[in-house]
Amino acid sequence: MDLKAKTISVFAIFFFFLSSFPNNLHAHDLEVDDETPFTYEHTEKGPEGWGKIDPHWRICNTGKFQSPIDLTNQRVSLINYGAWSRQYQPALASLKNRGHDIMVSWKGDAGKITIRQKEFKLVQCHWHSPSEHTVNGTRYDMELHMVHQSDRGKLAVIGVLFKLGQPNKFLTKLLNGIKAIGKEEINIGIVNPHDIIRFQTRKFYRYIGSLTVPPCTEGVIWTVVKRVNTISAEQIAALRNAVHDGFETNSRPVQNTHSRTVWYYDPNV
Repeated sequence: MDLKAKTISVFAIFFFFLSSFPNNLHAHDLEVDDETPFTYEHTEKGPEGWGKIDPHWRICNTGKFQSPIDLTNQRVSLINYGAWSRQYQPALASLKNRGHDIMVSWKGDAGKITIRQKEFKLVQCHWHSPSEHTVNGTRYDMELHMVHQSDRGKLAVIGVLFKLGQPNKFLTKLLNGIKAIGKEEINIGIVNPHDIIRFQTRKFYRYIGSLTVPPCTEGVIWTVVKRVNTISAEQIAALRNAVHDGFETNSRPVQNTHSRTVWYYDPNV
């Protein structure tokens, strides 16, 4: 079997497997907006105890497809076919402090990504510091999550890693708003998603995981871009200072892979 045929076979299994997860997400399946019951600190309300706080969060402790994970070279399968495509466009957006993170939410149609002919509409993006995913054990300074949802309720998230360096241009535009944001959602006008990840994204990791905050819903298609972008110390500080106490470092520890397959895409292989 040649590489292309093998890849098609692998992804047929991939989407058949994915269909076993619930199609229609309910309110309690989505990322929680009220962060009061949980924290990232080492207490009974911390990551190790999330599954005991709310019955709807039980999978945080019992699930076999939890995120984030360590993306190690020893566990990846190389594939160079049938990756994805992005069709983003500028749309109205708002900035919101959810307490546990800062979120940009699109109010209009900001476009979509397509993975193996499945379309996922861009809904929002937010930041975690330090990064949640690690690469060969290395944890970076920040991670951006771009959250997409299909018409049938499936979720697909793009993860972008950041290291300390030059300021991120997208965050530079939002910096004053982040520093001044309170409890009220702020209208930030037209935001072009292409401004977030303008760099080349052809090399990336993909696997099936979960939301990284309660309720830790599984069946999420994760795409973590290999290229590491840069972010300034001022931008990291602004995001950490804006969130509530206990969420300054809002990264969930890496989870057990339970022998999951992680695909790595490199068009040059």
